[in-house]
Amino acid sequence: MEPKAKQLRLMYPDILGLERGKYLLGDWTGRTAFCIGVYPLTLDREILPIPGLQFDIGLPDIEVHLDVDSMRPGWEPDTVVGVGDAESGGAPCPVDPRFALRRAIEPWVARGLMPQIAYEFEFYLMEPDGEDGWRPVPMPSHRVYGTGPAIDPDGVADEMVRTATDCEFDVESWGSEYDISQFEVNIKYRDALAAADDAFLVRLLIKEIATRRGNLATFIGRPIADRGGSGLHVNMSFRTEDGSNAFEDPSAADGLSLLARQCLAGILAHHEGMAAILAPHTNAYKRLQPDMLNGYWANWGYDDRTVGVRVPPGRGATTRLEQRTADGAANPYLAAAAILHAARLRVENELEPPPPQQPGAEVNTDVKVPPTLEKALELFQADKELCEALGSELVTAFTMLKQAEWDRYVKATPDPETIEPVDWELQYYMPFF
Repeated sequence: MEPKAKQLRLMYPDILGLERGKYLLGDWTGRTAFCIGVYPLTLDREILPIPGLQFDIGLPDIEVHLDVDSMRPGWEPDTVVGVGDAESGGAPCPVDPRFALRRAIEPWVARGLMPQIAYEFEFYLMEPDGEDGWRPVPMPSHRVYGTGPAIDPDGVADEMVRTATDCEFDVESWGSEYDISQFEVNIKYRDALAAADDAFLVRLLIKEIATRRGNLATFIGRPIADRGGSGLHVNMSFRTEDGSNAFEDPSAADGLSLLARQCLAGILAHHEGMAAILAPHTNAYKRLQPDMLNGYWANWGYDDRTVGVRVPPGRGATTRLEQRTADGAANPYLAAAAILHAARLRVENELEPPPPQQPGAEVNTDVKVPPTLEKALELFQADKELCEALGSELVTAFTMLKQAEWDRYVKATPDPETIEPVDWELQYYMPFF
């Protein structure tokens, strides 16, 4: 970028999905070192004894190298932002979420297909409650699918989106969601890694603009007991070498190709195993309840928001599958990686999905999201195909980090299986997600 900015804000994602980074000033080269001990670190800064990532190897450096394709104007003065790849000993760091997504992309590219991903974020905008906590911003004239001052009286959401577009993020749309002070921001589809970078950075931008305005934006699944949850819908398709959408088949009655159907089969087959990746916090399971318009059930349907995987009505370039389980606190790299692996595993086995859910009919499956993070971790580790695809080092690190969260939650919560948000979750997660 010319002229060269005063500083580069070089970031990389940790396993939890948090940004880690440094400001590089002067004649920055786009690479710098970090301690590997970031990866086994919990949100409350305990270094877990995860093999190969902590004191057992002396806490050495990793080196993060800027991916120049990720660079864009920043939302701070005289700053550009960029995302980097982590290396350990001169090789890709096996627990780097960007590396995990690259590994998920490679088998598709070998088939002549480029994965396309688009993220739809939902979040709540909060204000101080005067008691060292947060409450939803009051909006008496709120309405679902609202625009203007009725749903954004202080212009905070508008500032978020204008800043994002100034930073060259391709925001397709934004507006109010169903509940008061809840918003949705949709980012246009791109090649999978670039799309995950966009999601990673836009989520950070939204949280930082909220902080700048004295608010808090939270993406966790269900922060407010008497309101609905917030989701992260992950849309996927594939671009062929001639530029067409591989999910479209005009000769099929429903316009879907065999590839699209086999991908559906894979995503549904790994519905339980993927849950820990897509819903990686204790609070996520307060949102993932039946009849809450989320990805609870392992089923699919045509333009049906009650199912786990929705097939939107658009065809041609917009033909896609919409996985609806995740929430915005998920790691966008790992979420995309898990979905791409799950889809591929059934394409390779040439399996077809079950029949679609019929609107208004009784649910056509017994398979659903696990009831708690603890159970989700059990089913994740039991999904040997998915774990093998993601890599043993990443699976071990992720599982140990999330088990530590569950243990903290159980210690702080009288009824760990409650479906209501609890204070520990809000205090532990909301500052970060």
